[in-house]
This record gives sequence, C-alpha cells and structure tokens, in this order.
Amino acid sequence: MKKHFARSLKITLVLTALCGVLFPLTVYGISQLVMHDKANGEIIEVNGVKYGSVLVAQQFTSYNYLWGRVMLIDADAFYEYFDAPTLFAFPSNMDVTSDAYATLLAERAQMISDAHPTMAETPIPNDLVTVSGSGMDPDISVPAAEYQIDRIAASRGIDKAVVADAIEKNTTGKFLGLFGNAYVNVLLVNLTLDGIIE
Repeated sequence: MKKHFARSLKITLVLTALCGVLFPLTVYGISQLVMHDKANGEIIEVNGVKYGSVLVAQQFTSYNYLWGRVMLIDADAFYEYFDAPTLFAFPSNMDVTSDAYATLLAERAQMISDAHPTMAETPIPNDLVTVSGSGMDPDISVPAAEYQIDRIAASRGIDKAVVADAIEKNTTGKFLGLFGNAYVNVLLVNLTLDGIIE
C-alpha cells in the first residue's frame, strides 16, 4: 500500500510540475517573445494613456463616433446613465424567436434610422441591430461602418472623406484575400477620428 501511495504521489508531483508550472510558463514565455502585443490584450497606449483593447468592444454612444454592435452588458447599471437602453443593450438570455426580441430589434432599427436620416433609402446593416456571439465584438462590417459616415461627418463638422479615410485605414481585409469578410475595428476608427492615432 505504501509503495503504491508513494508512486502515485511522485506521478502527481511530476505531472503537476510539468502541466501546472513548466507548460504554462513555456507558453507564456513564447507568447511574450513571438506575439507580445496580442498576448497582453493589444492595448492601445499613446503617450502613457491606455485607450482600450482592439480585441474587446467599447460602448460608443456619441454622434461623433462610430458605433459598434449591440453589447451584452449589465443593462440595469447601464440604465442609470442612458435614457434609451434598448439602443445599446440586449438581455443576454432572450429567445431570438420571441416577440419581445423582434420588438427590441424594431426599436433598435428605428433608433438607428432616426440617427441616420440621410440613409433612409439604404437598408440598415444587420450587425448594427444584432448582438455578436460573444456580445463583445470590437469589429463591424464595412457596410455598417460606411452607413454611419454622414452622421459622424455632420456631427463633427468635417468632410465625409475624412471619416471614410479613417474607416479605410482601420479595415482588415478577408483572410488570405479569400475567406470571411472585411471588417472594421470601431475603437481604432474613433481614435483615428480624434487624432490620437494615425
């Protein structure tokens, strides 16, 4: 019995050292060497100020900024600061086939439409009214970004070409030029518009 216990203890300690210490430290070390920015969340830092991660969405509500996808957030806390919670927040457990969900989509679409009167003849891109799988998607489609150009330009009092250029600079094309869709990082566009990054 003691022999089996001693052997089991040795195996446990060896596996703990290998899998619980050595392997994680190796992966951490390699990630820091090979892809330092990604391994640390790709935080955008300019002149000592951290503006956020390009990997996790932020909620932009001002007309001066590009809006991202609807986020899954703590809606109760959010209601204290904004009068139109359905514009930027969806309950995470809502049945997408329910009437309540359809109502929320309709309200969101109406608010998006009201904010973009010059785009009345253009269908609202799907990702401006729906939640992503994670609920924290930092990117939107190119059509969703371009849909907002007139509003942003008018709110900032700048030429539409400036907004379009900021979107183009922060657009990532299809993977290998073949797979998926091009997408736009919302945070990077807004930092570009503010002149924080180029």
